[in-house]
Amino acid sequence: MDFKRRLFQQLLDWKKSTDRKPLIIRGARQVGKSTLVTQLGRTYSHFITLNLEKKEYKRIFENIERTSDILNAIFLQTNTPKNERETLLFIDEIQESPKAIQQLRYFYEEYPELHVIAAGSLLEFAMREVASFPVGRVRQIVLHPFDFGEYLLALDLENAAEELNKIPAEDYAHSTLLKHFNDYAVIGGMPEAIKRFVEQKTMANLPEIYDDLWQSYREDVEKYAQNVKERNVIRYIMETAASEKDRITFAGFANSNYSAREVGEAFRSLDRARIIQLIYPFTGHQPPIVPDIKRKPRLQFLDTGLLNHALGHQGQMVGIENLHSFFSGKIIQHLVVQEVMAQFPSPMFKPMFWVREKANSSSEVDLVLQAGKHIVPIEVKSGKQGRLRSLHQFMDHADHPYAVRLLANHFSVEEVKTPAGTLFYLMNLPYYLASKLPEYIQWFFEKY
Repeated sequence: MDFKRRLFQQLLDWKKSTDRKPLIIRGARQVGKSTLVTQLGRTYSHFITLNLEKKEYKRIFENIERTSDILNAIFLQTNTPKNERETLLFIDEIQESPKAIQQLRYFYEEYPELHVIAAGSLLEFAMREVASFPVGRVRQIVLHPFDFGEYLLALDLENAAEELNKIPAEDYAHSTLLKHFNDYAVIGGMPEAIKRFVEQKTMANLPEIYDDLWQSYREDVEKYAQNVKERNVIRYIMETAASEKDRITFAGFANSNYSAREVGEAFRSLDRARIIQLIYPFTGHQPPIVPDIKRKPRLQFLDTGLLNHALGHQGQMVGIENLHSFFSGKIIQHLVVQEVMAQFPSPMFKPMFWVREKANSSSEVDLVLQAGKHIVPIEVKSGKQGRLRSLHQFMDHADHPYAVRLLANHFSVEEVKTPAGTLFYLMNLPYYLASKLPEYIQWFFEKY
């Protein structure tokens, strides 16, 4: 069963490029990297897949030095006609061989007509072992779990996907899109969960799928722990992190006796694996948008479906019409950030929120995005209304009049005045449009 992924068009563009570099697709395990490349492979005359978890393929890169000999061995071992121009070479699980990562440079320099894609789920760990990473000789992109638009296409809801792409959104589509989005909020964006739901039309088997995924993630990351203590800390974090309601402190995390250093190192390993990422705040109002890593971060799980499972409340969510009020709004905030992350395939992209912390007061805006020369504040409200105190404080110092609020209402734009007298435009977006934030912000700039 093939699903349509937005990144596929970028792969087609890469294939046609005259300055094509070997492509590394990064992302957590089981987000669909191999499936996506296999779909692209069908557009070539010859498609070679080397999974480096298999010793016979890993040995090619470990035991052979010359690039020409490596390539000859690949064609020979896979019984493929030697035709670089019409061949896609896919090196899967490339993190298993640092030498294979280094070899990408020489494929680019010596065999530019050969199309090469590599993928791996724990590349950040493997890169520590690479003697000379091919900087400037490779292109890197990240594949995330399915966003809402991809979910609709997976369920063959073409009409709903078409309505999602309209800017601005039509009022008549609101209730239908919100209903589908509520289901998506329960299921999440992991391909295996969506595939099972498509096949069986039930959410009953979700716990089994997420149990297997969570266990495999834990085993993966524990392999890269530096010692037994770090392995234990990683295990503890994965068992408790879902219940932390907002920003975290490393020292004594989740009522443990672990030190800030121990917890920090474990979280950085989980962050590199893209399983639980650290999201830091931004404290300014103008570009460049830079995280303040001295302040307390938030946690962002790979997928909201995984978060729901870790919290043990997926069953309670099924059939609930107003998910915006569930779990104090944490789930919808998490899902909005996940949707935004899926729109940015760059490995360098990290979402950020905004804080202003003073002795007697503090303000916090859920998300900020840089759009051109502006930093746009985005609030995620757990109901149909919601106070705007922090948003007002941001806008009092902003150099533009644009702000966004995501909530359960229909699409609208209104003019708002802060208590200090600053006028600005507030764009109200229904939650299901979170994946369209970059396009809506651009539309906002052009219309107001």
